[in-house]
Amino acid sequence: AAILLKLGGYGLIRISSMLNPHPPNLMFPIMILALWGILMTSSICLRQTDLKALIAYSSVSHMGLVTAAIIVQTPWGLTGAMTLMIAHGLTSSALFALANTNYERTHTRTLLLVRGLQLVFPLMSTWWLLTNLTNMAMPPTINLLGELFIISTLFNWSTPTIIITGIGTLITATYSLYMFLMTQRGSISTQFRILPPTHTREHLTLTLHLLPLGLLIMKPPLISGLFA
Repeated sequence: AAILLKLGGYGLIRISSMLNPHPPNLMFPIMILALWGILMTSSICLRQTDLKALIAYSSVSHMGLVTAAIIVQTPWGLTGAMTLMIAHGLTSSALFALANTNYERTHTRTLLLVRGLQLVFPLMSTWWLLTNLTNMAMPPTINLLGELFIISTLFNWSTPTIIITGIGTLITATYSLYMFLMTQRGSISTQFRILPPTHTREHLTLTLHLLPLGLLIMKPPLISGLFA
């Protein structure tokens, strides 16, 4: 999710520049599939019971935004696509790392079985909250910057796209909160009363994921000035 999806996005940027201006019979089907994919994969996330499957589908949803921005072929679109790819690469990797910490202790990825972990791992619950807020593009992160660039680009390309991107953003916030509440809140099962403690290396790994997301917003040209 952090490397291969972004390699595909980079390939789209390189190929799209060679097809500029795009032939309409090539542009519109890909754009429709990208926008429809945002809604479909976001909706699928709401009914997932497997934690890793939920995170994987959320990656596909974000890449739908990236694909749509690349196809438009404007400086704002390419800047937003590059920004969101870097931001989501760190966010998705952090979510998979958190899912792995849960799996190593409970040996299950089913959301219905693993609940109430906030009572056992309060510090890890803080990482879950920060990562999920980042996934839904909270203001201090570059995720919001990338999504604003992309949504503005698509709105300038076609006004009705604001409806699809708006609904997609709403569903993203919904399944992010759903993921946090299903894993952290509620009463913990009796079979998980005794769990191994978290380790320093796990907290260090999550710090190295989330710290760049907070620091890069202080100097956006490092990632967003490539196409400006």
